[in-house]
Amino acid sequence: MSNTVRTKADTVATLKKYSAVILLLVFLVINAVITPNFFSMGTVRNIIIQSCTIILTGMGMTMVISTGGIDISVGAVMALAGIVTVKLLPYGVLTACIAAIFVGALSGAIAGFMVGKLRVQAMVVTLALMIGVRGVAQILNDAKIIYISGDNADSFKMLGSASLGGIPIQIIPIVLAVAIVWFVLEKTILGRHIQAVGDNPSSAQLAGINSTRTLMIVYISSAVLAAIAGIFATAKIGAADGNSLGLLSELDAIAAVAVGGTCMSGGRAKIFGTVIGALIMLLITITVNMNNITYEYAQVLKAFIIIFAVYIQRDKAA
Repeated sequence: MSNTVRTKADTVATLKKYSAVILLLVFLVINAVITPNFFSMGTVRNIIIQSCTIILTGMGMTMVISTGGIDISVGAVMALAGIVTVKLLPYGVLTACIAAIFVGALSGAIAGFMVGKLRVQAMVVTLALMIGVRGVAQILNDAKIIYISGDNADSFKMLGSASLGGIPIQIIPIVLAVAIVWFVLEKTILGRHIQAVGDNPSSAQLAGINSTRTLMIVYISSAVLAAIAGIFATAKIGAADGNSLGLLSELDAIAAVAVGGTCMSGGRAKIFGTVIGALIMLLITITVNMNNITYEYAQVLKAFIIIFAVYIQRDKAA
């Protein structure tokens, strides 16, 4: 009898551990049945292009949530980065992109300082930044859409449309972001410090870990990745809009992290789980779009999946 109970418990534990992978496979099977031409090269290209923003912001969000924090300002940082890039484009694509990343890093430094040094709640700090940063973006473009034109416009737009061997160029930032964040969290002292701060901030402090510096690095990294996401998103649509660019991107990023299995209260990060979570969120959107289903149904389904993912985490903690 005890062996049977143990076997059932092991089975349930395995299903919970690989729930995100199972859910992804379920969506792939469903689309193979109901969605025409789902496995075409065009769909694959579309997934790579659209997943760039979610995965980049998701990687930063994974680091932040691993410390027990949250960053709801990433969408606003995307908008500001897009505006700054387009404004400075006449000075060169590289100059414009570096300036946009710097502005993003500045926003992250403010968040990291206030959360790490001043001990202000991360939700409050990043909420204020979400409002303020997007406000700055709207001021810079007079709340109007800036269409990319003039010097260096074509070169910049290549970031949103170019391909390498038929594969969209967005695959490069995706692979680099995942690889770098995985390496940092799994193979470096900083990664262990991030996990320690997320597991128990007081114990981490007693162990001699500089939590302020750790949190500064984490929030700056999140903002830099959001800025890069904003640059690629701006290049893809060929315009910068401080009003709508990156709007609700923070929710997709948080959802990807939650569905991917990283504990929302902090601790060990699941990098590849976040990638899977991002693909699930994206597949939901693609499924409703390709089958002419009202988009609101996708929002409802995402909400159920997020609640289920958080419930599984709660059950594990218990």
